[in-house]
Amino acid sequence: MTKGIDVSKHQGSIDWKKVKKDGIDFAMLRAGYGKYESQKDPTFERNYSAAKAAGLNVGAYYYSYAKSRADAKKEAELFLKYVRGKKFEMPLAFDIEEQSQANKGRAFVSELVKTFCETVESAGNFVSVYANKNWLDNYIDDECKRKYDVWLAQWAKKPTYSGRYGMWQNSSSGSVNGISGRVDTDYAYKDYPKIIKAEGLNGYSKPAPPPKPGSFKAGTMVSLYNTPIYISATAKLPATKKSGTYYIYDGEEINGRYRITNSVERVGKKPVGKYVTGFVKKSDII
Repeated sequence: MTKGIDVSKHQGSIDWKKVKKDGIDFAMLRAGYGKYESQKDPTFERNYSAAKAAGLNVGAYYYSYAKSRADAKKEAELFLKYVRGKKFEMPLAFDIEEQSQANKGRAFVSELVKTFCETVESAGNFVSVYANKNWLDNYIDDECKRKYDVWLAQWAKKPTYSGRYGMWQNSSSGSVNGISGRVDTDYAYKDYPKIIKAEGLNGYSKPAPPPKPGSFKAGTMVSLYNTPIYISATAKLPATKKSGTYYIYDGEEINGRYRITNSVERVGKKPVGKYVTGFVKKSDII
């Protein structure tokens, strides 16, 4: 479990180094609200840069005033515009809590959630829905709660919501060094940075899978000593023998053989026929 805060322009100028020293691990930053670009949170860019520089894991949220699916779509598109080019270790969340939305009922609220979250998720992001216990129990359908991560808002000593959730906003009146006045405080129960980075979401690239035991990555240097060289992965007899320093061309093992090249600058270059010296048996280079 890690401890965090969520902030907006209402917290004013924040000393993020002091926040970090006070034991805060992550921050959820408001990117904006509503369907107009003029409603971008004026502190979002500064908070993003400073929180990251201080070593906090960062996420973002967008406050909804949507009156229709079209509005929710527009809000999601603005959110994507604001987070583009950035990297977030925590979820990108849809904050839905306006009474005018609840007045239109469960089906309407759920459609807003689906529209916003599908749009943000389809762009390669880990999304979450921020809502209080009452909304989760009465205004957001089970499909949404199964499909999307939940950030529960319940200001209490401990949550009583019976559904699943990954984050809990436990207070709106927290006190944290580096912030003047009250601030919302949160707990995260999942290792979001690990999940997000492993899946290549929120601006991160999915890491390359580790090589199989006994395999060779592209660019690995190998030393040959009168080693048989084959013209293909299936040739039965070697075409020649080579000695000296060579490099694994692409790391792809085919029929127990690897392609090699005679210069590290040639690794992976195309066309293959121009830059590959030939195939060597894996058993001859390990």
